[in-house]
Amino acid sequence: MEAQRRVAENYVTNKGLISEEFTDIESDKNDSRKELAKAISLANQKGATLLIAKLDRLSKNLTFISSIMDSGVNFLCCDLPEANEFTIHIFAALAQQERKMISARTKVALEAKKLAGAKLGAPHHLTYEHRVKGGKIKQEQAMEKRSNKQAAKIIVRLRKEGWTLAAIAQELNSDGYQTSMGKQFKPMSVKRLFDRYA
Repeated sequence: MEAQRRVAENYVTNKGLISEEFTDIESDKNDSRKELAKAISLANQKGATLLIAKLDRLSKNLTFISSIMDSGVNFLCCDLPEANEFTIHIFAALAQQERKMISARTKVALEAKKLAGAKLGAPHHLTYEHRVKGGKIKQEQAMEKRSNKQAAKIIVRLRKEGWTLAAIAQELNSDGYQTSMGKQFKPMSVKRLFDRYA
């Protein structure tokens, strides 16, 4: 997820702003996606473009991608910025075929493991709730880092003075601050810290 976020942030640098971020913690196989529906609705309301990190993370279902295109929303894939409607259909069809081949290979591999006596399945304690809780703990740990707190104070002060997210990111980077992942600040990482601490 973080890699996809970075792809989107890098794409918009000097090209525009991300007005809002939506994240679906669903498999790309699941085409009932509440956050995606919200993003499409907001993009249509604002006349904005829906920015997607990678087409195959949106869905590997050609019909689903076609339905998004038919919804009238402008959308752009960072991995295929020059793609038009025709090429998106081709790539979506390829992604759908790839999903079917991966599924077939996985079934064969799992069957071979079973025959070899391997015990399959996720540990019983690794539930969705535990994964969500782990994500929250990581966020809390990042917020408790002293450097993050210092950077957040600077961000809040500079935002009150009217600085842009890009200008603040540049200022933090020039002062040697890094994100909790040890990366340089980008406008979206500044916005996330501001939203948490403001």
